[in-house]
Amino acid sequence: MGVIDMSNPPTKDFFASPALSLSLAGIFRDAGAAAAAAAAASMEVEEGDEGSGGGGGGSSKREDTVEISSENSGPARSRSEDDLLDHDDDEDDGDKTKKKKRKKYHRHTAEQIREMEALFKESPHPDEKQRQQLSKQLGLAPRQVKFWFQNRRTQIKAIQERHENSLLKQEMEKLRDENKAMRETIKKACCPNCGTATTTKDGSMTTEEQQLRIENAKLKAEVEKLRTVIGKYPPGAATTGSCSAGNDQENRSSLDFYTGIFGLEKSRIMEIVNQAMEELKKMATASEPLWVRSVETGREILNYDEYVKEFPVENSSNGRPKRSIEASRETRVVFVDLPRLLQSFMDVNQWKEMFPCIISKAATVDVICNGEGPNKNGAVQLMFAEQQMLTPLVPTREVYFVRYCKQLSAEQWAIVDVSIDKVEENIDASLVKCRKRPSGCIIEDKSNGHCKVTWVEHLECQKTTVHTMYRTVISSGLAFGARHWMATLQLQCERVVFFMATNVPTKDSTGVATLAGRKSILKLAQRMTSCFCHAIGASSYHTWNKVSSKTGEDIRVSSRKNLNDPGEPLGVIVCAVSSVWLPVSPDLLFDFLRDEARRAEWDIVSNGGPVQSIANLAKGQDRGNAVTIQTMKSKENSMWMLQDSCTNAFESMVVFAPVDISGMQSVITGCDSSNMAILPSGFSILPDGIESRPLVITSKHEKNTDAEGGSLLTIAFQILTNSSPTAKPTMESVESVNTLISCTLRNIKTSLQCEDC
Repeated sequence: MGVIDMSNPPTKDFFASPALSLSLAGIFRDAGAAAAAAAAASMEVEEGDEGSGGGGGGSSKREDTVEISSENSGPARSRSEDDLLDHDDDEDDGDKTKKKKRKKYHRHTAEQIREMEALFKESPHPDEKQRQQLSKQLGLAPRQVKFWFQNRRTQIKAIQERHENSLLKQEMEKLRDENKAMRETIKKACCPNCGTATTTKDGSMTTEEQQLRIENAKLKAEVEKLRTVIGKYPPGAATTGSCSAGNDQENRSSLDFYTGIFGLEKSRIMEIVNQAMEELKKMATASEPLWVRSVETGREILNYDEYVKEFPVENSSNGRPKRSIEASRETRVVFVDLPRLLQSFMDVNQWKEMFPCIISKAATVDVICNGEGPNKNGAVQLMFAEQQMLTPLVPTREVYFVRYCKQLSAEQWAIVDVSIDKVEENIDASLVKCRKRPSGCIIEDKSNGHCKVTWVEHLECQKTTVHTMYRTVISSGLAFGARHWMATLQLQCERVVFFMATNVPTKDSTGVATLAGRKSILKLAQRMTSCFCHAIGASSYHTWNKVSSKTGEDIRVSSRKNLNDPGEPLGVIVCAVSSVWLPVSPDLLFDFLRDEARRAEWDIVSNGGPVQSIANLAKGQDRGNAVTIQTMKSKENSMWMLQDSCTNAFESMVVFAPVDISGMQSVITGCDSSNMAILPSGFSILPDGIESRPLVITSKHEKNTDAEGGSLLTIAFQILTNSSPTAKPTMESVESVNTLISCTLRNIKTSLQCEDC
């Protein structure tokens, strides 16, 4: 219970250098000559033969217990490694009649300690030659010098860990206090009966409440990062000081980090998820009149009148804002075996990696039941997810829900998600704008690593203002519906199959000679695309500012600082995003943008020069799903560009980034690509949601591009404006990305003959 599982990268040591470690140790060290005297009295090392120790015949009993004090950072008392081994041998030796020898101990003088301290500051890990020289200078055995340095390093490390732990405690306590104060402020500004905001004469309370919510969201992100850092310490080590004095007797779950107490009994939770499981099975298998197929679009539509007759529905008019219902169902076969698919749903990190274009943040807030066996049959866990579209124009959806995994038969499993009112009330009802009615998927295991998946997505969302360009695609249920989830799942499963394949045809893997090189490139491309999806959405990770381009388009700009992530360039990064509608079919637009032969028509970086593909790796059945390495040659220099193109039934992406030529050549040979810095830019293409009936009915299965409507194109560029993380974004950098987007959009419209849009 109470485990937070987030997907942030591990935090590095705060004190990496020896000099910084010593300066930290100085915080705890007493000043003056008393420190040297105390150090001389506190350091003990073994005196005797270098060859003695360890073996059973040379075992001995300790006279004194020697420990490193947590309150003293001066030279600690230490024993040789051999003495420790001797002590262990004594415990295992059954012959107690054998005579024991007493070890002789030697105290270092203050002069010896000062000399060793001086060398330690310069070189905490002296080599053999340095140890020999120092031992002769001080009149000590080389082993004594070696063990002194070992003990000193151990002591410094312990001091660092205590200090880090103390800092984390303080930060966590500060965030919790600020979060509590904000909740109290919002609570005072709401009516105790209906929960709505009280009106004021000047209307300033509404603005203040909105600002507090923004700050609260930022604090949530900071708390998530701190949880990851605290995870490397023993349970309770970093949270002991954060507990309230009056709540020690209560069993509080990790949902406290979000604002409340998960107060439902386990039996009640199991009753709710079992009811949701029964509803999901009926929703997945029922046909008419519950589901009716649309003549215009061919998609299934939920008959809500029949749904109300079949399933109990709570009255949503009890003080809540008006909500809209989104329901959809999709069935497809995916190329993945059952255990791997189940693990992708129950492991929050794998779940987020499987759907990078939909999920911007996710967490396992609480584990209610661990389940049985490797597939976690019967597992129940409380989860949080932030769902996004690949544009800053559409707000994200935050949803808390309970996920339940259950085996229905020998070959059939089910995953059901359902929101619970009690959880929402304890979190912050004002922030929960989206709830999950029983949703999920029925998974049927087929032969040869295939699974048939029936996905049901049933949402209840608060009505909000949506940008006019995306109003149709959202109201139709396409943006967050089952079709989008299933298309993404199918694409990701194909990618895994092509990644693991060992018998890839030559036509699907040109320019790369080894299997290791192919895997390394595909892994780098996947990381690039995931970073792109993470960078351009409306997640609370980002703060977007609106600016107008020279050609009239609205551009959103945000900045961030990369301090230590080796996967991106270090420094200040500016990201600019713009979304436009084009009267071109999504397929035509995707083929135009991914074609290296036509790249010079829109890419101003190429300066109209020739672009050639030097490697092409297929990663799916559709020819549009491929990773390519392109070279751009000019009179001055040559540039390599890594491009990842993805397409499915709902969404297409073309993501690219310039790469270091020598680094990319090593990746092609099969070297690890995880530390290769890359900064992606690219395009996201969606249908505009306006689907119409085909003008001609024919037996041939052909695409009718005239009936496909237009495209919603999101273009994003990221640039490194300063290699110093302490710098700030400048107006010149904003102007640069502004010009880059404006010129690229103008070139695309000119090439596709839609300049008037």
